Amino acid sequence: MARNILVVEDDNNISNLIKMYLDKEGFEVRLAADGGKAVEEFQSQEPDLVLLDVMLPVLDGWGVLSRIREHSKCPVIMLTAKGEVDDRIHGLEMGADDYVIKPFEMKELLARINAVLRRTEIPDDTQKKLVFDKLVINLDSYELIVDGRKIDTPPKELELLYHLAATPNRVYTRNQLLDEVWGFDYFGDSRTVDVHVKRLREKVEGVSDEWELKTVWGVGYKFEVKA
Repeated sequence: MARNILVVEDDNNISNLIKMYLDKEGFEVRLAADGGKAVEEFQSQEPDLVLLDVMLPVLDGWGVLSRIREHSKCPVIMLTAKGEVDDRIHGLEMGADDYVIKPFEMKELLARINAVLRRTEIPDDTQKKLVFDKLVINLDSYELIVDGRKIDTPPKELELLYHLAATPNRVYTRNQLLDEVWGFDYFGDSRTVDVHVKRLREKVEGVSDEWELKTVWGVGYKFEVKA
C-alpha cells in the first residue's frame, strides 16, 4: 500500500514539483495551499508524513504543527527558507521530526522522507520496552511513563531516550547519536541532539535517584544507572 504524504506549500510550482517527484517514487500525495486547508486534509485522512512549509496563508506552519501535535505523532518535516538556528530549534521543540532549508535538492528531500519513515516503523514482532525505577520507555506503543503518568513525548525524543537507556552508562557522542538515532542520511547538526536532550530532561529529571540522563562534558550524553 502506497505511503500517503500531505504536502503543505503555498507556492504551486514547488508543491507540483514535489508531487511529481514523489508520485514517481510510488507515494500517494495530497496538496494543501494554506494552513487551514492543511488541518482539514489532515483531519479527513491522517497521512503517513507531512511536508509542512512555515510561511503559509490563513495559518502558518507553526500553527498547523501545533494543531497536529494536539492529537497525533504523525512525522512532520518542516520546509522553510529560514536557515537560522533559532528557527530550526523552534521547530524541533514544537515536535517537528526534521527540517529542510529551501532551496533543496529533490534527492535530499527524498532521503529525509525515507529516513523519517524508517524511524517510525517498528516491526510488529519486535518488543522494545525498557523499565527502570519510576520510568517505562515503550517503543511498541510509543509511550513514556514517568512516575506512573503517561507523558506526551514526540517520537524522536522517545527514540533518543530509548537508545541511551538501552545501553546504560555508555557514553555517546552527539555525532554517534545523530548517526544511530537519526540515521546516516540525516543532514542535521549536533545541536539537534542538545535540543532533544533538553526537552527530555524537562520530563524526567529528578524523578528517581537510581538513574540520570547525564551530560559528559566535552563528549556527549549517557543514561547513567547508579549502583
